[in-house]
Amino acid sequence: MPSYRVALSVGTLRPGSRPDELLPRAADAAAELTTVEARDILLSRGEPQLVVRYTSPDDDVAVAVGAVVEATVGELADVLGGRVLRRDGGAWTLVAAV
Repeated sequence: MPSYRVALSVGTLRPGSRPDELLPRAADAAAELTTVEARDILLSRGEPQLVVRYTSPDDDVAVAVGAVVEATVGELADVLGGRVLRRDGGAWTLVAAV
């Protein structure tokens, strides 16, 4: 089954939210729908990004999972941008923005 990842740039936290709950909640949201392979926080161009890697049978399902993860994180913090990528050989290919 192909591997995908959703990468979300995160801004200001919502009142009552803690930074340490963002990544676990993002991964848990994906895990309700598919198998989560990995989760991480990256720094891209000075912005923190939450990255959740998961399996999906196709691009449409992968984008739907990414949208659920984005909505979940959006309840906790401002999401400045997000994208779903598919693993193609040794590279990640953009599938869609979420």
